[in-house]
Amino acid sequence: MTDNAKTLFASFGMLLTAAIWGFAFVVVKDSLDIVPPIYMMAFRFTIASVVLSLVFFNKFKLSTKKILLHGFILGVLLFLAYAFQTIGCLYTTAGKNAFLTAIYVILVPFFLWIMTKRKPGIHVIFAALIALVGIGLLTLQSDFSVNIGDLLTLICGIGYAFHMIFISRFNKTEDPILLTILQLFTAAILSWIFSPIWDGGFPKEVFYSSKAIYSLLYLGLISTMIAFFLQNLCQKYTPPTIAALLLSLESVFGVLFSCIFLKEPLTTTMVIGCILIFFAIILAETKFSFLLKKNKDKPST
Repeated sequence: MTDNAKTLFASFGMLLTAAIWGFAFVVVKDSLDIVPPIYMMAFRFTIASVVLSLVFFNKFKLSTKKILLHGFILGVLLFLAYAFQTIGCLYTTAGKNAFLTAIYVILVPFFLWIMTKRKPGIHVIFAALIALVGIGLLTLQSDFSVNIGDLLTLICGIGYAFHMIFISRFNKTEDPILLTILQLFTAAILSWIFSPIWDGGFPKEVFYSSKAIYSLLYLGLISTMIAFFLQNLCQKYTPPTIAALLLSLESVFGVLFSCIFLKEPLTTTMVIGCILIFFAIILAETKFSFLLKKNKDKPST
């Protein structure tokens, strides 16, 4: 297979990953009436971590105190991010949940600035201002109050930003597959610990609902495990700027699928807010260099 063909298939894989994650927002929203949020996370992370452990059992021989600690740190951050996101989805729409979660892309450079004193580029600062306007249009009510679900989702974005920073740091020295398994196991254990505290008694009705079972299998096997494989495999053959652009479409798919399957309303103001946030995400991640490169490569006439 030629390099161009590999890039084409890899790009399609990244697009499929974004679609899988986008549809997950619909699955979560549609299942929260049966499966409480933290229990949903517990099932999701348990399914993914157990299956991955069975497939990559030999990876556990690479375990050290260092990677166990790193896996625990990532698992705690993953648990917190998902907890705010999933609980937030109770009080807001799946589409808004998808777009507001994606704000972590813009937050990462600013958190790195605080942690490493490495100032973000002017394009990132400009993107943050655009995103701020977009968030206001997407979340502010008529009386300028903010929905609690939107606020929780924004906090979730902060959690994802720190998770991205630390996973990038730990992946340089640790095995990425084992690190993924360990963080999923940690998130699963924390979810089982806190689910009775937050959600109350165990939801036995889950086992009597085909919708709940299919939803949990989708979240655990497809949205968590398979999407992880697609991202890691396809990113190897996809230029970083294109990969960032394709994965950022997760938020667009989230809104699109929520409108199609959940019939969620989308006002003109909300559409403008989504467009501004999406524009800001692409600007922060790529600086639109993929467009500039195409124009540069065009022969002059």
